[in-house]
Amino acid sequence: MTRSAAAEYRRGGLRDFLRLPHGALGDALQETRPDVDRAALAAALEAYHRDLGTLDAHVQAGLERLRHPAARVVVTGQQAGVLTGPAYSVHKAADAVLLARELDRDDAPVVAVYWVASQDHDAAEVASTTLLDLEERLHRLTLDLPEGVPVGRIAWQDEWTAQVRDLLASFAAPDAHRTWVAGLVEGAVRDGGTVADVFARLVHALLAPAGLIVLDPLHPALAALMAPALRRELADPLASSRVIEDAAARLDAQGFEPQLRRPAGATNVFIEEDDGQRRLLRWEEGGFRTATRAYTREDLEAVLSADPARLTPAAGVRPVVQDTLLPTLAFVVGPGETAYGAQLRDVYPLHGLRQPLLWLRLSVTWLEPNVTRLLTRLGATAAEVQADPEGVLGRALAAQRGAAALSQARLEALDADLNALTAEIAGLDPVLAKAAHRTEVRTLARIAHLQRLATAALARAEDERSGQLTRLKRHLLPNGTPQEREMNFLTYLLKHGRVPLDLLLALEPGWQGELPIP
Repeated sequence: MTRSAAAEYRRGGLRDFLRLPHGALGDALQETRPDVDRAALAAALEAYHRDLGTLDAHVQAGLERLRHPAARVVVTGQQAGVLTGPAYSVHKAADAVLLARELDRDDAPVVAVYWVASQDHDAAEVASTTLLDLEERLHRLTLDLPEGVPVGRIAWQDEWTAQVRDLLASFAAPDAHRTWVAGLVEGAVRDGGTVADVFARLVHALLAPAGLIVLDPLHPALAALMAPALRRELADPLASSRVIEDAAARLDAQGFEPQLRRPAGATNVFIEEDDGQRRLLRWEEGGFRTATRAYTREDLEAVLSADPARLTPAAGVRPVVQDTLLPTLAFVVGPGETAYGAQLRDVYPLHGLRQPLLWLRLSVTWLEPNVTRLLTRLGATAAEVQADPEGVLGRALAAQRGAAALSQARLEALDADLNALTAEIAGLDPVLAKAAHRTEVRTLARIAHLQRLATAALARAEDERSGQLTRLKRHLLPNGTPQEREMNFLTYLLKHGRVPLDLLLALEPGWQGELPIP
């Protein structure tokens, strides 16, 4: 069975792959980043927010703190999903705010920064989102985004605004809350721009008052500051790929599945070509090439000089490029990013850096009042429902109806009887011991399977009568995916106003659990 990098890291492992152990905030605070030009960074962020239309008092205050010579940042980020995308996109942003708030000092300010992944060109991952209204209707919003184009280059369309307005108009929710969320959305789309711009304005509207500063790496002023890191990649185009592949081999040998693979000749730099498509650069026979044409190093240097945003990092160096720009104290990551990070420790020295602390993001499963009541009646947690929804409901029904044949106790009693029986048979004829044991194991497995089938049948029958299972799945497993990875955070704001946001910002950094909404 493949080992989980995130779980291992949380237990204090991965010391052979990540520079700092989980939770090592003290060590991270002792380190400094005198190499970062904070004044230039703040000026570039100011230019970006001015262009975005978000240069408000909150951003100005954050930038002033960022200019401090000892300032550090807690950074996180995510792809620019529709209407902020899955809930964990907002959860990560909130966790960056919470951690920065905890670590902040007057003599060493810590600022929360959200990296909008505007360079990403995987339209399928950001084009859709899911919301659930008070009438238990799932709403699926999908925008027709072009494939292969960075989302930070895709102009927001009026027809998408119309789609969003139609969704909000049909969404069953209290008028006051819906009006508030609609105002946030209208503010995000009013000045147009790109898909990434709309995402950034929404995240800004939600969390800038708490201290978050959004950042778009495609903005010219910010891209210019990252150009030196990309020049280093071009100077030795396969160095980072070799390091990543070495880490992949070591992870594989220890039972982990590497998340990054660099095929022969693959660099860690993309170029946005004349047709608008973002394509990976390969190094072959002493030159660079994409699927469509060849480049000399001089060609790429000229691109970096004229329009540095056209050259962008692949996943193998994106965090490194991020950390050449920012004085990063901690990087708030999810499980997948932890696995990526396990392959990047030795890429950092290629850029004269040390890998920062990876901070496992907080994780929230939201429990609306009706779900809390139903879980209480079932005697179950949301995590148990997400793992086995039919089983949770079916076992609860079996217990209520006294169906002992489906109980764990009955299975354990059968196991004890079979154990005793096989021991007696083996005592009579040792030759039969193995056969008796095999029969015991098969019988127990078959009975357990029949219990599961009967339990699921009970759950389905009850669902047909009351809809309990369907309701639980819509809340906790929308479209068959765990809530946090599928449900849009605006779902909860539409139905409950600011309460979920206030609850989120009252948590401890890195909190994990199920959070009831009053």
